[in-house]
Amino acid sequence: MSSPGVDGDPKPPCLPRNGLLKLPGQPNGLGAASITKGTPAAKNRPCQPPPPPTLPPPSLASPLPRAALAGGLCPPPGLPLGGPASAPVPGPPVERPPLATDEKILNGLFWYFSACEKCVLAQVCKAWRRVLYQPKFWAGLTPVLHAKELYNVLPSGEKEFVNLQGFAARGFEGFCLVGVSDLDICEFIDNYALSKKGVKAMSLKRSTITDAGLEVMLEQMQGVVRLELSGCNDFTEAGLWSSLSARITSLSVSDCINVADDAIAAISQLLPNLAELSLQAYHVTDTALAYFTARQGHSTHTLRLLSCWEITNHGVVNVVHSLPNLTALSLSGCSKVTDDGVELVAENLRKLRSLDLSWCPRITDMALEYVACDLHRLEELVLDRCVRITDTGLSYLSTMSSLRSLYLRWCCQVPAFPTPPRLPPAAGCPLLTTTGLSGLVQLQELEELELTNCPGATPELFKYFSQHLPRCLVIE
Repeated sequence: MSSPGVDGDPKPPCLPRNGLLKLPGQPNGLGAASITKGTPAAKNRPCQPPPPPTLPPPSLASPLPRAALAGGLCPPPGLPLGGPASAPVPGPPVERPPLATDEKILNGLFWYFSACEKCVLAQVCKAWRRVLYQPKFWAGLTPVLHAKELYNVLPSGEKEFVNLQGFAARGFEGFCLVGVSDLDICEFIDNYALSKKGVKAMSLKRSTITDAGLEVMLEQMQGVVRLELSGCNDFTEAGLWSSLSARITSLSVSDCINVADDAIAAISQLLPNLAELSLQAYHVTDTALAYFTARQGHSTHTLRLLSCWEITNHGVVNVVHSLPNLTALSLSGCSKVTDDGVELVAENLRKLRSLDLSWCPRITDMALEYVACDLHRLEELVLDRCVRITDTGLSYLSTMSSLRSLYLRWCCQVPAFPTPPRLPPAAGCPLLTTTGLSGLVQLQELEELELTNCPGATPELFKYFSQHLPRCLVIE
């Protein structure tokens, strides 16, 4: 039973129990405290509630929690928080994502990584994968899928085709399939959502695709305009006749043993819009090059004949008359082409910007004179393994102001003449001397010089280059 206080208000109960006096709990969270009855602290002192906690000065006070601002400490009515002269209370701060998941930062950061590194980074977390799986980070790249990577083996021993949704999200426009069969290609078409219209380029390497598989692939994948067949020995020329579509603008065929003259006939008649043709076939003859017509003459700008051993100057005649608008021509490995063939090229293909005569052992300095006199737009010339080229031929090329790239790898007869600007590798030229190499300082526009295995390249020469060609990268 409580007794009335001075003002008539009832006092809080402070009756002793079991010799202990219980005080009200402190607001500091330490719980209730107890003292022994009869101690000086308890005698002759009324039981009062504890004093309110004191707050530190405003400058030292820690920020109050949001809950306290909401309802714990309220200002008097009509007075804003902080006093009459304070500014309006701002709203809650805008929450920003952590830097590690900020998409704006990640979109700029991921440009600095290679394709292989992006594949690893995409496995860090979902936020990174969401940013990295944008098509802009994968433009120009072609995924390479081997046959064994197209299937997952289930516990029952059966095979299940892999999920290709990650490739679709990244928007790849081309695929390279290695070691696949007709069945693998059909499974790819059925399981990849973008195979019908979204795939623009297909490359099949070392695969067992047959005429039927090639026909099905090009019939189902209506978006394919660039096709590469390399090391595919099971399709025949009849398969090309039945499958090639007029929409194809780029075709590359290499190391396919069944490709011969009749294949070129199919290409010339079925592909009127062909812009680029790359052909490596050991059994193609001069007759095949006569199949090209005026239709390809307007559209075809790049022709690469690689290691076509049976092609002679007569085949070159057919090329220059049928394809007058060529800007890039390669006769690499056409070992029967001579200086007369190069003269035909120089006189008739005045638009050429790139010419590859590597591995043509019958080419001499006379061919380089034809090139220098007539091909005034030529920017790239490849003469690797042209063993009969000497410094006389290089003297003709030194007059070509348009030339930017010159390749002279393993031209052992070139002794010591300065080569035109940009990329003149002289690797393995044992007859080049220090005196001859020092003359290269006249080429102030030179950007890169390779002197691998060159006895005349001494430390003193490299120091000389660093002083007189400060912008040139010299590879020892």
